[in-house]
Amino acid sequence: MIQRIQTLYLFAAFVLCLGCLCTPIAHFMPSDGGYMVNMYNLWFVSEDMFRYCFVLFGILVIATAAAFIDIWLYKRRALQMRIATFCMILLVAWYIIYGIYCYTFSAEMQASWRPHWTAALPFAAFILLYLAFRGILKDEMLVRSLDRLR
Repeated sequence: MIQRIQTLYLFAAFVLCLGCLCTPIAHFMPSDGGYMVNMYNLWFVSEDMFRYCFVLFGILVIATAAAFIDIWLYKRRALQMRIATFCMILLVAWYIIYGIYCYTFSAEMQASWRPHWTAALPFAAFILLYLAFRGILKDEMLVRSLDRLR
């Protein structure tokens, strides 16, 4: 239901992940004075280079789709909690792979890198997913306590 607070948390997490998919997440500045490279979830791009990185994009697309699907599973709270947990695990994996990509690419290019502010959006989505998980758990406990009273 839309009036449940966890539904709003799940929708906000979906919007934040979607926003991160569409914006740059890091900038690389080569030490030799070359072109600045922008890192998106799907590719690295500059004026003279273009390289794909499908792993970050795939993880975030799966997490975004799962968060959106999770909104509509309000009648199946146990499954909704599992999917929210799965999304949180995916977002942690996204940050690990993001760090690996940034470290290896900066070493390969001999460049300094600077994260963009949109790289924090999956972390905010993680927090919202955690709050949604707690709300779903609270609803489940309430339903179980009411079943005991009958």
